[in-house]
Parts: sequence; structure tokens; C-alpha cells
Amino acid sequence: MRYATMALLGVLVAGLWPIEGSAQEGGSQVSLWERAAPGAVGDSASDRPTITPYLLPATQRPRAAVVVFPGGGYGHLAVDHEGDQVARWLNSLGINAFVVRYRLGPQYHHPAMIQDAQRAIRTVRARAREWGIDPARVGVIGFSAGGHLASTTGTHFDDEIPVLGDEVDRQSARPDFMMLIYPVITMQASYTHRGSRTNLLGEDADPALVWELSNETQVTPRTPPTFLVHTTDDAGVPVENSLRFYRALREAGVPVEMHLFETGRHGFGLAPDNPVLSRWTALAEAWMRSHGWLGEGVG
Repeated sequence: MRYATMALLGVLVAGLWPIEGSAQEGGSQVSLWERAAPGAVGDSASDRPTITPYLLPATQRPRAAVVVFPGGGYGHLAVDHEGDQVARWLNSLGINAFVVRYRLGPQYHHPAMIQDAQRAIRTVRARAREWGIDPARVGVIGFSAGGHLASTTGTHFDDEIPVLGDEVDRQSARPDFMMLIYPVITMQASYTHRGSRTNLLGEDADPALVWELSNETQVTPRTPPTFLVHTTDDAGVPVENSLRFYRALREAGVPVEMHLFETGRHGFGLAPDNPVLSRWTALAEAWMRSHGWLGEGVG
């Protein structure tokens, strides 16, 4: 089952990424659900998932968009270095970005997270004309547990979700491409990140649900093209998560590019202070450019 007062943006993180023109900085959160989210257990900020748009100035032709899922073990959100900074970097490439605050454990478990993630992708497509977006070029990027959520959107988009019957629900939840940075992929005991699994599935998860949310087992030829980054000595989320997903994508004939770095702490984000790890952003830019996801669209 599947479930900003705006300000001019000048120089990006540590001055490393000069922006293309000027962007509208994120700050005005947009609620994903008009009323209470499905299965909401309260009415605090943690019960109300949102997206924060980081919009570039409008052009005659629409831009690509990327929906950003920060990590945090499904228990908190690293909204600065895996959210805000990432959105600003994407803006520097000419991409509109949207940072998602999705529901978390232990207050919530699956399917709340994927419901919020799919609703975020659908919301971006539903408001594509308003936000100057090409609805055929909507990707996702996720870090750590946010990488698991991003990969779930790319492997479970055909699963049933609650239908509200509104314009948002009529949009596709399938991302056009995925960028997964030191992602949690598997829920199986051998290589999973235990905290992410517990927050997502609970202490005593049904084995069938463990299998279903081990996303290396859910890849099909319709899984979107994927870009993977990991470090070999990742002490938080073993590199085997990316290796397993890479193998599954290859076997399904899905276009995939993977970059493994010898060393680096888990959770490095854009790694602006690391001259080696920070190269992943240039590699990701080249990958997106090669697929036609950068620049303005055709209509």
C-alpha cells in the first residue's frame, strides 16, 4: 500500500556557488494538506507537513524542479545543510527547489512519510504553471533517511494512496530523476540504519513491510534514472545500501551513475569544507546536464 517573505539570494554557502541571476529565498512554507494530513494525531507543527519553495525569477520557458528531502534518521530533519543549503545550490544551477518537512517518528510511522513525500511531488506539479516549472522535469534529492524517502518515491509511485479528489491528487507522484546522497536504502537487518528503521516501521516491524520498504527489492524498469553518492567508510549508513540499489537498477536496465569516495563522515551534505567530497556537486550537475534536466524547458 502506498501511499518566504521572499528575499534576494546573493552568494551561496561560503561563496562557493554564484547564483544564476537572483532567486527568491525560501521562507514561506506551503502546507501540503489543506486540512489535517491523513492519519494526523495532533495539530502542532510536527503534524503539519510542508514544502518551502526556493524559486528563481520567472522566465518565458519553465525550469526543472527538485524536491529536497533532508535526512535525520526519520526522527529529526537536517533542514540547514541537507535542505536550505542544497536548495540554494540547486538554484545556482537554474533549478527551482522545494524543501520538504515531512512527518517523523516516533510520533508517526509508515505510511505517513511516503504520503507526505508523494503529496509534495504532486503539489509541485499541480502548481507548475504558477511556479514556472516544467512538470516533466521534476526530480528528487534525498540525504541519508531522506534518501530512503526519495528512493521510496521512485519505487512505490504506483502504490495506492489516500485520494482526496483534488487537483493535486490527479498529478503523477513519480519523480523524473533521483539523486540519493549516502542514502538509507534497505530495511533488512544486515545493512540497515537501525534508527531509521525503528522510526519508520516501529520496534517490531512486520517482515513483509521490511521487505516492501527495502527499496532495492522494489526496483523495476520504470524506476527513474538515479545518481548515487556514498563514502566507502560511512560509519552511519553502510555503503552496501548504495551498492545494493546500484545493482538492482543495473539489473532492471535503469540508467544509473554512482560515485564512491574512499573516506568521509556520514552526513557531509554539500561538503563545502572538503575539497574531495565537495566534487560530488559538480558530478551531479554534469549528470543532470547530460540528461537535459538543466536549463529552460521547451514550452
